[in-house]
Amino acid sequence: MSEYLIDLPESGDYCATFLFAHGAGAGMEHAFMAAMAGHLAARGIRVVRFDFPYMVKRREDGKKRPPDRQPKLLLDFQRHIAAFAGEGRLVIGGKSMGGRMASLMASDEADAAPDVVNCREQIAGVACLGFPLHPPGKPENFRGDHLQQACVPTLILQGERDTFGTRPEVEGWHFSSAVEVAFLPDGDHGFKPRKASGYTEAGNIEAAAERLASFIKECCDG
Repeated sequence: MSEYLIDLPESGDYCATFLFAHGAGAGMEHAFMAAMAGHLAARGIRVVRFDFPYMVKRREDGKKRPPDRQPKLLLDFQRHIAAFAGEGRLVIGGKSMGGRMASLMASDEADAAPDVVNCREQIAGVACLGFPLHPPGKPENFRGDHLQQACVPTLILQGERDTFGTRPEVEGWHFSSAVEVAFLPDGDHGFKPRKASGYTEAGNIEAAAERLASFIKECCDG
């Protein structure tokens, strides 16, 4: 299998590339990843998906593994950024853990990992889909301190009911002026709403893709 899954607009022409990292428990082929990539490609954006090293091993032998430690994840992310940074305007991001790693890559925290440097000079923006701001039920274990100093345009798309950071919690935290947060109505960590809400998972994913596509284009036109 190729190292990357690449979704292109039907015309083959694209205005920007979105380097899209997966979450902790599912790889680049997950239905959420595929659906989002398809929606973005339909809106003129090239989407490049990849697997972190532990997920590559899982795919090879079928054995479940926990995510690699943060320094290894960041070093791998840096390798993929380097592979595509010279091919036009680049926005990086990901689902859950992948989005968090993308935001760290654009922060000073990247410099603390061995052989890693922040990628602010190589990217136009960062997009985080379902940011894991804290473990479920543990809001005191906040993982977004670096977002208070973010200087690269950053979009966080969050389900209103996300147990990793609900709307009331997120609205109570302070982020840099470079960070924009948009909410998916009644969505959980995967943007899925309850049936009684009147919203649908497919509708929320499409709405998220529409906002994300606009953000990517805004970043790359700036």
